[in-house]
Amino acid sequence: MYTSETKVRVRYGETDKMGYVYYGIYPLYYEIGRTELMRNFELPYKKLEDEGIMLPVKSLDIKYYKAAQYDDLLTIKTTIKELPLARITFYYEIFNENKELLNEGTTTLVFVDEKTRRPRKAPQEMIIKIKPYFE
Repeated sequence: MYTSETKVRVRYGETDKMGYVYYGIYPLYYEIGRTELMRNFELPYKKLEDEGIMLPVKSLDIKYYKAAQYDDLLTIKTTIKELPLARITFYYEIFNENKELLNEGTTTLVFVDEKTRRPRKAPQEMIIKIKPYFE
């Protein structure tokens, strides 16, 4: 299992009239957590794309518990619990500064060959870098 944490401050444009984070913003926070986790492995999306690998989202699931508000400093905890094969699932928890769990969710992405548009295995470089966290 591998976990990373990323901080993000709620911007005014991400809130509704009541000052709460609009529910559709949370997938963007998940993307921030996911891309930073990948960057930790020196496998940013740009590198994968340059190698002809795409990662479209197959599914997204969110559970809301409490709303974040304008100017809150959020912690996005992103975890990979299973070694990726042809797909990879990311688990998210978002906390406020008081360490209250605001929401949790998952996204599953599929490794796709850019030329053939067909699913493919996770890149060997990724497996080598992440495998020690699962032993």
